[in-house]
Amino acid sequence: MSSHRSNLVDVGRIAGVFGVKGWLKVNSNTDPAENIVSYSPWWVKTRHGVKEFEVDDYQFNGGTLIVHFKGIDDRDVAAQYTLSNVAVERSQMPELEDNEFYWHQLIGLKVINKYQGQESILGRVSKLMETGANDVLVVSSDESSIDERERLIPYAPDEYVLSVDTEAGEIWVSWDPDF
Repeated sequence: MSSHRSNLVDVGRIAGVFGVKGWLKVNSNTDPAENIVSYSPWWVKTRHGVKEFEVDDYQFNGGTLIVHFKGIDDRDVAAQYTLSNVAVERSQMPELEDNEFYWHQLIGLKVINKYQGQESILGRVSKLMETGANDVLVVSSDESSIDERERLIPYAPDEYVLSVDTEAGEIWVSWDPDF
């Protein structure tokens, strides 16, 4: 068992057990989904702390990713890890091009709106959603927001997203605040 590790990034979640030999269903947040198995080790965030695992086998069963952890061959033991997030070391993640960001880098950023010559704070990015056409920023209100509304803003650079500055902790958007 490891203590809290701040350099970890969530890349998936264990959804449940599969079969009787310790296999687990995993919802991957990577794109494509199978990229999650290229990371090693996995850090599973349980209610009792963070534990390191090595994936020694995986497969897709009807479109669902199932994995096997080295040393876990019992359904009941594997079941202890269901509904736990899977994380990897931040340093394992590939470098991105300029103006590309991982979702975890955008969560928590303050969203500042510049619309029709007016500037206002809409809130903070609480999560992102994948819609097929483009990703969507879920902007939740906070104490500095212009109101208490949650907004869904398409992550469309140069159209709605004007700039992202992770060091300043800000995303500038152009969005009608009535939406």
